[in-house]
Amino acid sequence: MRKAFVETLVDLAGRDERIFLVTADLGWSALEPFADRFPRRFLNVGVAEQNMLGIATGLAKIGYVPFAYSIANFSSMRCYEQFRNGPVFHGLPVRVIGMGGGFSYGHAGPSHFSLEDLALARLQPGALALAPVDSAQTRSILLQLQAVPGPAYLRLDKTEEPDIPALNGLFAFNAPQLVRPGNDLLLLSTGSIAQEALKASDLLQNHGIAAAVAVQAHLSFRAEDALIDLLRTHRAVVTVEEAFRTGGLGSLVAEAIAVHGLSCRLCNQGVNLPLDGVTGSREYMRRRHGLDATSLADRARLFLQELS
Repeated sequence: MRKAFVETLVDLAGRDERIFLVTADLGWSALEPFADRFPRRFLNVGVAEQNMLGIATGLAKIGYVPFAYSIANFSSMRCYEQFRNGPVFHGLPVRVIGMGGGFSYGHAGPSHFSLEDLALARLQPGALALAPVDSAQTRSILLQLQAVPGPAYLRLDKTEEPDIPALNGLFAFNAPQLVRPGNDLLLLSTGSIAQEALKASDLLQNHGIAAAVAVQAHLSFRAEDALIDLLRTHRAVVTVEEAFRTGGLGSLVAEAIAVHGLSCRLCNQGVNLPLDGVTGSREYMRRRHGLDATSLADRARLFLQELS
């Protein structure tokens, strides 16, 4: 996703002189295509993330569309007050980029895990919380953000996962995208963990279970019609997010079910344990917290058994 982000941003900046990129000493061997082509619209503020957001807010105030780029835990949490009091309160088009959400920075340890970022961004009704699934959807989101006058938080994956062919880069604000049909169960995910949801669907198929897969790249402040309509068509929904279970996708779906009186049952799969200092590769951390394909398929089978 990182490569797709930079390439798309360079293309957009070539057509829109308002685009400005600010980084907090991150992006070596990644941001050079932008910095080299637009040196007067690129600024490295050093290890000073809160200042980065303050500068981005000032740039937006004078007419720029700044992208503030740092590791997801820093750009979302260290800068949260600056994001809230600046771009959100004033409706400014600051795009905060959270690079490497979830367990992306595995061996760097819990201080670099970003499991709260989407929930924090979703809390603000004046902001967008976005987590594309793959590179193609990243491009689509960036193109559609051009028409958004207010702030956004965009969680990106630093690895280059293969694009999901059935998704074909499709994205719409407030709406899930169905990438695989199925009548027995819905696996609804956000961000790159959707790759594991698709693999889990394959495993379930081996057990005669037709599991639909959908992705919700925009975690809206409240559930909108498209999500509600999708939930109405399934009796069992498993949400999958590389994040804490509270406040993000699972909470959005639970709120939709409760507020609109939907009959579907919900199983929320995410991180449910405190971060205890254990670290490892992203794959290891996903397995540890039940977010790998095998664990997801096993939990989905048990969930269906509980409902029968």
